[in-house]
Amino acid sequence: MQLNLTGHHIEITDSLRNYVQEKMERVERHFDKVTNSHVILTVENVRHKAEATIHMSGNDVFAENTEDNMYAAIDGLIDKLDRQVKKHKEKITNHHKRAPIPNVDMSE
Repeated sequence: MQLNLTGHHIEITDSLRNYVQEKMERVERHFDKVTNSHVILTVENVRHKAEATIHMSGNDVFAENTEDNMYAAIDGLIDKLDRQVKKHKEKITNHHKRAPIPNVDMSE
């Protein structure tokens, strides 16, 4: 999975980048068809905002979260993305079993 990380009014440090990558692995663990994701971290006065768009086969998922702490905002964002990805995976999974083909005896 390709991860693009952007910061608005904040410098993206190595610890922030590693934290986001570690958390995004959780989303990828539930659905392996994630092609790329774009995460934007923003600071507005005292509010820290994290938003992300995930591109995967068949759908794009967007979520955002705002907290007083950037790490808490990232945690909330990942929780929201995880729920949406699980929901998408359940939708594309076929839950119906195929009806068995009746056994027809052609010898009669």
